Amino acid sequence: MTGTGLVAAQREVSAKTNEITVFRPMLADLDLADIMVTFDALHSQTAHARFLVEEKKAHYIAVIKGNQPLLHQHLKQLPWREVPLLDKTRATEHGRDEIRRVKTCTVTRGLDFPHAAQAVQIVRRRRTVTTRKVTLERVYAVTDLTAEQADAPEIAHRIREHWGIENKIHHVRDTTFAEDASRVRTGTAPRAMAALRNLAIGALRLTGCDNIAAGLRKHSRDATRPLATLGIT
Repeated sequence: MTGTGLVAAQREVSAKTNEITVFRPMLADLDLADIMVTFDALHSQTAHARFLVEEKKAHYIAVIKGNQPLLHQHLKQLPWREVPLLDKTRATEHGRDEIRRVKTCTVTRGLDFPHAAQAVQIVRRRRTVTTRKVTLERVYAVTDLTAEQADAPEIAHRIREHWGIENKIHHVRDTTFAEDASRVRTGTAPRAMAALRNLAIGALRLTGCDNIAAGLRKHSRDATRPLATLGIT
């Protein structure tokens, strides 16, 4: 998904494999030169980082969790107490009040991840408004961008943007198009329907429509509107 909420590529994941094997084939035909690519911890693989930087000439921010235990432990043990706080944001949404604190430090050696130039620590303090329960989470990441290319606020912004895929794509497909309740389950039909839903969402976003449900209602009231939006008439 692009930063504007458009699906740039999709790939079906076979029941006999997992998402890791389709990462490279899905991105192979895209022009990613100088593009920042973000992904969840599952795809924080050394081969993926090399592919992005060396072959696609792209940049990455890789979140590091338990599936990379040695690297995760190394990041945790960096002297974060000595690193100044570089960015702090606060937001209230979905019934939660969240404060995010971000630190970054330049890595010159010892970090076993291809082309890593900066290490990142994000501390998230979440408070549920109704129950007042407070949780604290520390997230670590690495990026090939130097401090001159991307400072802490920029990195924090990119990581927050990554999770927009849940709200802008998956949530819309499920709630507005009732994808999870679909009875279309055999052959290539599910993949085709996913592509059509993505097409509809993308077409509406290109017209400046942020509320997809409202956009669908508007188009349903006049049969010529979908044709005009798709450039058919």
